[in-house]
Amino acid sequence: MVSQPQPTSTKSPYYDIAEQFEVELVFRPFIKVESISAKEFRQQKVSILSHTAVVFTSRHAIDHFFTLAKEMRVTIPEDMKYFCVTETIALYIQKYVQYRKRKVFYGSTGKIADLVPTMVKHKAEKYLIPMSDVHNDDLKILLDSKKLQHTECVMYRTVSNDFTAEEVANFDYDMMVFFSPTGIKALTKNFPDFEQGDIRIAAFGPSTAKEVETAGLRLDLSAPTEEYPSMTSALRAYLRKTNE
Repeated sequence: MVSQPQPTSTKSPYYDIAEQFEVELVFRPFIKVESISAKEFRQQKVSILSHTAVVFTSRHAIDHFFTLAKEMRVTIPEDMKYFCVTETIALYIQKYVQYRKRKVFYGSTGKIADLVPTMVKHKAEKYLIPMSDVHNDDLKILLDSKKLQHTECVMYRTVSNDFTAEEVANFDYDMMVFFSPTGIKALTKNFPDFEQGDIRIAAFGPSTAKEVETAGLRLDLSAPTEEYPSMTSALRAYLRKTNE
């Protein structure tokens, strides 16, 4: 069971793994992302139009930024600049506005720290950063250290994607793969009497791995590592070893 939406591309490495090792993969997100209401956003006393640039760390952030702006009848200026952690996220902006290279900037690694040097080159901008309700202050501390003008605001929340009675009755997996601490919390919420037994648990990211241990569960596989930077590469190596 992979706690993510099913890949839309047939070239996904997950499908290669399923074929190579003759395993069945079930994609079932344990969490879902919801937009906050315009009323909730206004309570933060943040003005979108008092900023000249927006920092996007995910496609979720883009969706909820433009959805909220529309709901509040805020017209985003054509000269608004957008800073994205990857090119893929930057290209996603085309769903809402015309893509112009002079106003869209992106990093190469997906890490916000690698985007900051570009932001520093545009030090006069006032940055707005749409975030989930689940976040830490690492980004704020980083931007403060660079003396950048910025405002963090919550525009969407991560909630448990509850299981139906039928799904609970048919819950039978050899391994579960998680990508966020919220996914682990959703597991314990939906299955309060869950006993791991022989079920293997894989976690992507240190915070997810820590949540596995906090929940009193056994961590069998973690990624990324220097040798296996992605969950699919780690999973492939794990299956190869266990199949031996």
